[in-house]
Amino acid sequence: MGMSRPKASITLKEGLILSIWLRDIPGIEFRTDNEPYKAEMQSFVTKIVNIMKEEKLYSWQGGPIILQQIENEYGNIQDRYGQAGKRYMLWAAQMALALDTGVPWVMCRQTDAPEQILDTCNAFYCDGFKPNSYNKPTIWTEDWDGWYADWGEPLPHRPAQDSAFAVARFYQRGGSLQNYYMYFGGTNFERTAGGPRQITSYDYDAPIDEYGILRQPKWGHLKDLHAAIKLCEPALIAVDGSPQYVKLGPMQEAHVYSSGKIHTNGSISENGQICSAFLANIDEHKYVSVWIFGKSYSLPPWSVSILPDCENVAFNTARVGTQTSVFTVESGSPSYSSRHKPRTLSLIGGPYLSSTWWTSKEPIGKWGEGSFAAQGILEHLNVTKDISDYLSYTMSVNISDEDVTYWNSKGVLPSLTIDQIRDVARVFVNGKLAGSKVGHWVSLNQPVQLVQGPNELTLFSEIVGLQNYGAFLEKDGAGFRGQVKLTGLSNGDIDFTNSLWTYQIGLKGEFSRIYSPENQGYAKWSSMQNDDTQTPFTWFKTMFDAPEGNDPVAIGLGSMGKGQAWVNGHLIGRYWSIVAPESGCPSSCNYAGTYGDSKCRSNCGMATQSWYHIPREWLQESGNLLVLLEETGGDPSQISLQVHYTKTICSKISETYYPPLSSWSRASNSRATLNTVAPELHLQCDEGHVISKIIFASYGTPSGGCQNFSVGNCHASTTLDLVTEACVGNNKCSISVTNDVFGDPCRKVVKDLAVEAECSPPLATEEPRDDM
Repeated sequence: MGMSRPKASITLKEGLILSIWLRDIPGIEFRTDNEPYKAEMQSFVTKIVNIMKEEKLYSWQGGPIILQQIENEYGNIQDRYGQAGKRYMLWAAQMALALDTGVPWVMCRQTDAPEQILDTCNAFYCDGFKPNSYNKPTIWTEDWDGWYADWGEPLPHRPAQDSAFAVARFYQRGGSLQNYYMYFGGTNFERTAGGPRQITSYDYDAPIDEYGILRQPKWGHLKDLHAAIKLCEPALIAVDGSPQYVKLGPMQEAHVYSSGKIHTNGSISENGQICSAFLANIDEHKYVSVWIFGKSYSLPPWSVSILPDCENVAFNTARVGTQTSVFTVESGSPSYSSRHKPRTLSLIGGPYLSSTWWTSKEPIGKWGEGSFAAQGILEHLNVTKDISDYLSYTMSVNISDEDVTYWNSKGVLPSLTIDQIRDVARVFVNGKLAGSKVGHWVSLNQPVQLVQGPNELTLFSEIVGLQNYGAFLEKDGAGFRGQVKLTGLSNGDIDFTNSLWTYQIGLKGEFSRIYSPENQGYAKWSSMQNDDTQTPFTWFKTMFDAPEGNDPVAIGLGSMGKGQAWVNGHLIGRYWSIVAPESGCPSSCNYAGTYGDSKCRSNCGMATQSWYHIPREWLQESGNLLVLLEETGGDPSQISLQVHYTKTICSKISETYYPPLSSWSRASNSRATLNTVAPELHLQCDEGHVISKIIFASYGTPSGGCQNFSVGNCHASTTLDLVTEACVGNNKCSISVTNDVFGDPCRKVVKDLAVEAECSPPLATEEPRDDM
C-alpha cells in the first residue's frame, strides 16, 4: 500500500469518443464484440497513446501520467450484451496492454477485469470496495464529490463533511489511491453538454467551481483532510497487510497503522513506534465517546477522527475549521449554505447589459440550403449528423369546409399527436407556434388551429445533448418515434407517418453564421420592438464592454426563454430558463447518512441555470458582440453582466478546536509529533482581492451562521478592532482563538470566534466599517 507518487501525477482515461459519424459505418454496434467498432476503437486509442509517448507524458518519460483507463464503467452494462460483452471487455484489455505504455491500465466498475488490468471503484463511497485480486491495489478512480444537473431539475450538492467522511473511511479501511471527480468544475461550451438534458454548466459542486474560484468550505475542508492523511503516511506505508482493527462500539471502530503491534488499552506515547489511527463513528444520529490509547475521544455522528500519532486528533471529518465563502454570482451548483439568502449583486456598469438591441426573424420550416423531401418520419440524428440541434419536418395539409364546420359546431379543435418525442418538439401551423412538448420519449398531443384549404404543418425537433451513458448508444436516436396523426376530423384520423415530408436541417441564421462579427451583413437586422420579445425564433444582438479587472465573467440570461448564446462568435452554449419543481429541496442539509444525488438539493422553484460563464479570453475591452437565438420569447433588455468572485467570507472557530495542521511535524524516526498551540481562524479572499470590511466579529458566545451571525451574552468588546487590524487590507489573515488575544469575557465558558468579512478587488477596497 503506497501513497507516494510522482508530483502532479494524473490518470489518463482512454475511451472512445462516440462521434455521430460512427453510426454510419455499415454493420457497426457500439461497445460489444463487433469488428467495425473494435477497429475504430483500436485506431483511436492507439493514436492517443502515440501522442502521449511523443509528448513524453508518461511517468517513465518524466511526465505526469501514472495510470490509464480503458473503457468506462462497462461492468454496469456488460450483461446486456451477453457473451459478446465479455469477449469485448477481454479484447479491450488485451488491446490496451499490447500498446506497451509502461504504466498500469485500469477498468472501473469491472469486477471481472483480467489479472493484468486493475479493477477500480467509481462511487460516492468506496471504503467497502476490494479489487478482484489480492495482488492489486485498492483504487478509487472517481470519487463523486458532487453531481451533474439536468434542465428543469434542482441542483445537487454534496456536503463537505460527507465527502471528507467518505475519503477518510476509504484510507481507514486500506485504500491505496483516490481521485476526485470532479475537483475542478467546468462549462459545456458550444453544444457539448450531454445527458441528454444536462445543463451548460458542469460545475458539479466541485471544490473549485467552473469559474476557477475556490468553493468554501469544501475546498479547504478537503485540503485539511489530505494534510492530516499525509501526516499518517509513514504509518500507512509501514503496514503490508491489513491495519489493526479495534471494535469500539456497536457502530464505532478504529483502524491502527503502525510499525509493530500496538496495545490499544494504554498510551503509546513512550513506545517510540510509528503509529497513526482512524476512529470512525458510522452512527448517523449520535455523538459517541470511545476509549482507546488510554483516553476518551468524542466522535460526532457520521465522522472519522484522524490521529497521526495515535494520541492527538488532527482532524475530524464532521468538524469544519475552514471558512465559508459566498460568491457575487452563484454558478451552476450554488453553495448550499447560501441558497435561500437574497443578495444584492454589485453589477458592473449598471443593472443591465444594454438598452440597445437589434432583432432578426428566423424563418420556420424550409428556408433553402440543405432541404430535401423524403417519405416517412426519419430519425433526427441520422439526418442532422449532429451539425445542429434543430430539424424541421414540413408538409401541407388540406382541410375541407366540412371539417371546419364540424369543429365549429362541436366547439373543439383537432389535435396533432406523436407517439414519442425526444427532447423538445414544437408544432407550427401556418408559421405560428401552436405548442411545445418537452421530455424523453414522451407522447405529444397538441390541439391545432387549422383553416379551410391548404395549411402548412411544421414539426420542429430539437435535441438537448446526446445520450452519453449506457448500452446500445447507437440505437438511442432522437426526434420522433411511432405514428404521427391528425385526430378529431369529421371522417376520422389522418395518419401522416408515411407521408411526404420536407426536411430542413438547422436554422438559416445558424448556417449563415450571423452570430459571427464578420457575418453581420448576412441577416436583416432592425431595432428591437416590444413585440419582438414575444416572438418565437428571433435573433437578438447587442454590443457591450467587458467589465474591468481580471475576475471571471458571468452573463445572466434568466429573462430569456430557451436558445443559444454567442459572444464574439464563440458559442457559450445552450441556455434555458426552465424552472425546477417547487418541492424536493430541504430547508437545511444534514451531512450525516448515506448521500445520494437527491439528498441535498437546492434551487427548487427557480431556473436550473440563469448565469453562464464567458471566458475572459473571448472578450475585448470594448465592442463585444452578443448574439442570441431565442426559441420561445424573452426580454434581452433584462440581461445583466457580472464578475464572479468571492464577496463574503465567514468562519467560526471554537477555542477547543484542533491546533492548526501546520503545528505538526515529523521526528527523525518519521513519527508525527504535535507542537500544541491555540486553534486559528483563517480568512482568505480570491487571488488579487483583499479583505475590505469586517461585517461581524465576536469572541464569546456568538450564535447563527454565515451572513446571520449575532452577538451572544458573552462578547469581548475588543474583537472588532483586533480582527480589523489583523485582516483589513490583506488578502488573507489568521487569528489565534484564545483568551491571550481577546481576554476572557466570561470565565468557565467555552468561547467561539465568529467573523464575517467582505472581499473586494484592490481598487474597490473600502474603509472598514466603524460600527457594529
